Parts: sequence; C-alpha cells; structure tokens
Amino acid sequence: VQLQASGGGLVQAGDSLRLSCAAPGRTFSGDTMGWFRQDPGKERDFVAALFRNTGRPYYADSVKGRFTISRDNAKNTMYLQMNSLTPEDTAVYYCAASRRAILSSIRSPSAYDYWGQGTQVTVSS
Repeated sequence: VQLQASGGGLVQAGDSLRLSCAAPGRTFSGDTMGWFRQDPGKERDFVAALFRNTGRPYYADSVKGRFTISRDNAKNTMYLQMNSLTPEDTAVYYCAASRRAILSSIRSPSAYDYWGQGTQVTVSS
C-alpha cells in the first residue's frame, strides 16, 4: 500500500504550508496516522500522530502549538498544517500509517507499516 504525500515547497520563515497524505483505495479510519521528518544523514524524527483508538493528536515538542495534524476519513486523506515555520523545520516530510501501533510506540518509525514517498519542505531565513 503506497501513501502519497504532497504539499511541500520552499517558503520563508514565518510562512505556512499544508501537507497532505492520500491513500488511494485504502481506508484510513482504522489506522494510527503519523508524520515524520528527516534530514540527510540523520534519523527519521517524529512530528505528529493521530492515535487510532481515540483520534487524539500527539506532537513533538518542537512543533507543538505550530503544527496541526488532522484527517478526513471521507477523503482518505491526512493533513499537516504547519504555521510559523522556521529554518529548523527544513526536512523531507513523510506520512505513515499503522494498524498495530500502541500508544507508547506512536513516536517510533518502526511502529508504522506504510509510508509515503516524502515531500521536501525548505524554509529560508
């Protein structure tokens, strides 16, 4: 199952972007959905997730208050609204899905089974 991430781009510090993650032919409703980001040569870092059992969002401390994760089950699409972007947010952003993740594991990439191809976000100062 392939997820399709889109919406990245080049913006200036303070700007906003909205990333989307679609899964044609797949239903999201039973999945934990997450966003991760990765710089070249570094590990993939947790950004945000929606836990499948409660629908509650979870965020990395570095994005809390600036980013909002949401989903539209009718469209099989997940979003990441990113506001007040800084150069430190520059990375390739990946969306991911899991039907087996437990709450304690949602920040770990290893808990996710399906991944999008990544979309580049570049924030200039």
